[in-house]
Amino acid sequence: MGRQGDYKANTSHSRPNMDTFQGLLQPLHKWFPSLSNSYGVHGTNGEPGCIRYCVGFSIPSNDGNIPVSWSKERLIAVDQDQRSLSYEIVDNNIGFKSYVSTVKIVPGDHDDGGHENGCLIEWSFAVDPVEGMEFVDLVKKYDVGLQRMAKKMEDSLLQV
Repeated sequence: MGRQGDYKANTSHSRPNMDTFQGLLQPLHKWFPSLSNSYGVHGTNGEPGCIRYCVGFSIPSNDGNIPVSWSKERLIAVDQDQRSLSYEIVDNNIGFKSYVSTVKIVPGDHDDGGHENGCLIEWSFAVDPVEGMEFVDLVKKYDVGLQRMAKKMEDSLLQV
């Protein structure tokens, strides 16, 4: 099988981008409602090469059991100047054979006084085919996930 696809989702965020970018290095479950936990299993959090374990719950099976979905993700690169990070899934039980993703915070436009008007969060990924999943369905999940992530970030920054 060849590469299934590449995709980039984005959403606007009204707060300045550096706060948002630093928050991306926090435990991932802080931002994603579908994850129940994430924690480091190798290396130093936020440094290339570190690996985090992410766990969440998928749709309950017919017998009432709730299967646990998990993945191990390795941080490939962090670029403070470009406000981006890239990671790959190195092990999982959710069907990914090859998956690389980049999250980038792009500065918003500026008002008449030269002040930045928020930012744009871009989440892109390249993935090989996932058995039993259509690419369009994966894209929908990412779009919804990004909107929820941005809302949680926005809400947490407004509380400061």
